[in-house]
Amino acid sequence: MPSQLSELDVDLAIRGHLEKGLESLKDEFAGVFSAETIERFMVMCVEQLPAARIQNFVPLFVHRFARERLRALGQSEGSISKDIPEVLFVCVQNAGRSQMAAGLTDQMAAGRVHVRSAGSDPADEINQNVVAAMAEVGIDIAQEFPKPMTDEVVKAADAVITMGCGDSCPIYPGKRYEDWEITDPAELELDGVREVREEIRDRVTALLGELIPAQDSIAQA
Repeated sequence: MPSQLSELDVDLAIRGHLEKGLESLKDEFAGVFSAETIERFMVMCVEQLPAARIQNFVPLFVHRFARERLRALGQSEGSISKDIPEVLFVCVQNAGRSQMAAGLTDQMAAGRVHVRSAGSDPADEINQNVVAAMAEVGIDIAQEFPKPMTDEVVKAADAVITMGCGDSCPIYPGKRYEDWEITDPAELELDGVREVREEIRDRVTALLGELIPAQDSIAQA
C-alpha cells in the first residue's frame, strides 16, 4: 500500500526531505501515536501551510508544524504531560501581532510558559517590518512562518489570546480567553510597528504576571 506522502504532488527532492522528517517524528512520538497518525498529520501540514509554496523551506516548515500539532494533540488527550502553562496567540494572518506576542512571551517568560501562535487566515510570510522591530529587542522571528489555527492547538492551550480574528476561534470550557484590541501592523511603517510591539509587551507582562506564580518573577526583556 503506497504511503500517504507518496501521493503528494511534490518533487522528488522535497519528498525525500519530508520522508526523513517523517522518520524523525515517528521516532519522537513512538508509543504515543501510530505511524499512520503521524504521517497523516504531516500530509495535512503540507496541504495547509501557505508557506508550502516557498519550495526551499517546505520540509523545515512542515516538520516543525507537524511536531507542534502532534505535541498539542498529545497534551489535549493526556498522553503527553504539560509541566508549564500553554498560551496560544491568534490573529488573522499570523504574520504580525500573534507572532510578536509569541516572541515577547517566549523571551519574557524565560521557559516558564510554552507559546504557540496561529492565524485564522494565514499569510504567505511574516511581515518584514515586524521581523525588524522584533530584532531590535533581541528576538529573531525571521525563521517563523504563518500557520493555520487547528483544533488540537486550541484544545491544548490554557490561555487563548485573540487579536482581530473575531469569533473564528472555537470555545472550549475551562480555558482562559482574552481578546486584545491591538492595531494590525500590516500597513504600518516601522515606527508604528514599534508602538504595537510595546503595547503587546505591556499586555504580555500583565498576562504572565497572572499565569506565573508571583514568587517566580518574570525575567524582564
